[in-house]
Amino acid sequence: MTPRVAVVAVLAIVVVASTTRADEHRTLRAPGKFANISDPTARSVALFVEASKVLRHPRCLNCHPDGDRPSQGDGYPHQPAVQRGADGHGVSAMRCATCHQKANFDPAGIPGHPEWHLAPRSMAWQHKSLADICMQLKDASRNGGKTLNQIIEHAARDSLVGWAWKPGAGREAAPGSQTSFGALMQAWADSGAACPAR
Repeated sequence: MTPRVAVVAVLAIVVVASTTRADEHRTLRAPGKFANISDPTARSVALFVEASKVLRHPRCLNCHPDGDRPSQGDGYPHQPAVQRGADGHGVSAMRCATCHQKANFDPAGIPGHPEWHLAPRSMAWQHKSLADICMQLKDASRNGGKTLNQIIEHAARDSLVGWAWKPGAGREAAPGSQTSFGALMQAWADSGAACPAR
């Protein structure tokens, strides 16, 4: 093997390895991939950690802000500087629906959905640990009064959640699909809904 061929081979290996690692963040492993974890609590935690690739993705975090101002794009402050408002749909002079229509408007780069709004204040995820997010999801006093089954239904079938996989031009979709995310969340619940330690 010539030195030039050796360099090309090494570069090819580096590119493939880098692409594989990057792809791991854009995909979700199926629940069956965790079947080899014999400890049920450890398996449950591993399922939640996998699902957190979605929960911690900008498509979700932007509307689960740690304050009254949403984020946009890859997590930078929303422009214009809109505010949550009492119902999560903005304030009277700047309602979410003023700009965010029923569907994405790609020519202007504005995402849209008929029910565009922020998650309740109690469901803020930005800057929180996985343990905190997990506990919030399970705590009816902080998750909008929902049961765990209702949270799973929301994750698996709510069309506003589903927007994360159809975010329009110029935005990266959440990892996997809503179906695969819902399957992970269901498997997590079925395995005891254990939370990570941190």
